[in-house]
Amino acid sequence: MINKETRNTIKGYLEGFIQGMIEEATDNGFDPKQLRPIRDASKKGDLKPFHESLLPDGLLKITEFERSFSTKLGTTFEECARLIAKTVHKNAERGYRVRGVVTAKAIKRIEEITSKIGSGGMKSKYPDFVEEIIELSKNGSGIERVSIADLYIETKSGEEWFFEIKSPKPNKGQCLEATGRLLQIQAITHNKFPKAKAFYATAYNPYGVKKRNIQTQFYFKLYGFG
Repeated sequence: MINKETRNTIKGYLEGFIQGMIEEATDNGFDPKQLRPIRDASKKGDLKPFHESLLPDGLLKITEFERSFSTKLGTTFEECARLIAKTVHKNAERGYRVRGVVTAKAIKRIEEITSKIGSGGMKSKYPDFVEEIIELSKNGSGIERVSIADLYIETKSGEEWFFEIKSPKPNKGQCLEATGRLLQIQAITHNKFPKAKAFYATAYNPYGVKKRNIQTQFYFKLYGFG
């Protein structure tokens, strides 16, 4: 359970986030029921001639706000997770840089794994890939690599957990990118395994509140992460 103090901290953080979003959505002075004036250039590269010729300003502002809100909301998941984690663990950090030497054999195998998943789907369980990468990381020359974990947790018992916190409905590109990054983190921290583990995490299950409701994708078996 989340204690009252942490709940209040999270509430204050989210209220500030929402207020900031509202302040950004400033009135542009246009009549919400009318079409926006036609533009022939945009420094932001946000020209949408078809949208602006068909939809009134009021509808455009709603869609623009929703898109911006959804994009920025992802960062709040990371911070909320950090706030919760630090109440029970030794340390919790966002944007944690993981640096170390990865063997050429491990790098090659990670590339092979992501390539095969991209073309044929995830045929093996993720933990099996981790075991393979750990073995390939033990011997041989290597190259220094850096990965960034969305969330890093150090437990009181000395375990280290690295998380990719992404969309609850990831597309194929996101799945492949996450798989490669997680395996690279495992390669970098191979000498600490199994006390060092990397996980894929989502803020919620869009299909239901129970694990059995998860609709796994062809190329990314979420059941393998955990």
